Amino acid sequence: MARSARAVAYEVLQRGIASGEYPPGSWLREEDVAAAAGVSRTPVREALHRLQAEGLVQILRNRGAVVVGWTARDLDDIYDLRVLLEGYGVRRAAQARENVDFDGLRAMCTEMELLLPGAAEPELQRIGGLCIDFHVTLNQASQNRQLIAIIPTLLATPFVREAFHHHTHHDLERAFAFHREILEALEEGDGEWAEGVMRAHLRAGRRSLRQMEQEQRTSDVGDPGRASA
Repeated sequence: MARSARAVAYEVLQRGIASGEYPPGSWLREEDVAAAAGVSRTPVREALHRLQAEGLVQILRNRGAVVVGWTARDLDDIYDLRVLLEGYGVRRAAQARENVDFDGLRAMCTEMELLLPGAAEPELQRIGGLCIDFHVTLNQASQNRQLIAIIPTLLATPFVREAFHHHTHHDLERAFAFHREILEALEEGDGEWAEGVMRAHLRAGRRSLRQMEQEQRTSDVGDPGRASA
């Protein structure tokens, strides 16, 4: 099914903010975004309002929209919430294994593992999407309607969606191993095991991103031209 023009505009803006194409403080001109996305200005305007609700842009009357900067603290807060909520979600799922789509989850694991060796941009995009689908599917098995509504919002944050670009292959291999162990714990109906692995998985992911941030700061200090870009 073809995506709506608003969805296309939102994706272009979201990815541009996460990748740094639209850095904090930059102004988003509706006509420029519309041209880049191949849509009219109306869906761009709608996408900007959605991004404002998510805290990624600020729309100023008679001036337009400006990208809001995100900090390491913002990412810490997101991952702290994920640790609490997703840990609870898999513990709930372990109590009702009949709700877990084991076949679908295993298929996602297998596809990610097959895509990783020699993965380029298209494969990394697919891996990122599969990782998000994996976590959403796990939390759906909790049968907690409030949790099911909240988790996709957290995972839709562009800095979460784009995080896989900043992980090494070793980081991703470790993440995939965590995925498999979570499924093993769920098969055993062991909620404490599943919750513990999920918490370790998310903490490890945040730690690898923190290392990337430190390397980026060191690189910027050593390259004044890059730091001022």
